[in-house]
Amino acid sequence: MKKTLFPLVVLLFMAACKEQKKKEVQPDVTNEVQEVTDLLGGKYPIYDFKGLQPFLEQNNDTTYIVNFWATWCEPCVAELPYFEDLGKNYSEEKVSVILVDLDMKRAWENRLLPFLEKRQLSSKVVILDDPKQNTWIPLVDEEWGGGIPATLIYKGDERQFYEQGFSKEELLTAFLEIHQSK
Repeated sequence: MKKTLFPLVVLLFMAACKEQKKKEVQPDVTNEVQEVTDLLGGKYPIYDFKGLQPFLEQNNDTTYIVNFWATWCEPCVAELPYFEDLGKNYSEEKVSVILVDLDMKRAWENRLLPFLEKRQLSSKVVILDDPKQNTWIPLVDEEWGGGIPATLIYKGDERQFYEQGFSKEELLTAFLEIHQSK
């Protein structure tokens, strides 16, 4: 009886593990997420890199555009309207624009929140609060030197990383290269 039961238990365990691997990784929204709120009621979640990582690793048929930016970065601010336009123009398709703010904690109330209130961005804005840049930067992309603006565009297994600012046309071209693949 023991010899018959053991292989059955092992088989069930392996099947459960395989099924677990198939499940898509989702940002953990069940745990309490810290956030800041602007005067207009906009809520912006704050993540360490471990909390942000699922946004960088979705494996489905959605095209993700993840832009790393900060309010003090002029090229970042200059290109934000292009990301907003792209998100609005492709809102009927499987496209997700995520703006990852890298402002320091002390600038959130005096600089970031007024910036977000004024611009009323429609893209998802999240705040990355993780001082271990030397650890997480190469996890986003091995070649990333840490400069911003920086953008990751991916869908499924196809990924492109850009450590640069974009013109509207350049962003659209980079996006379509991934979005229209497969």
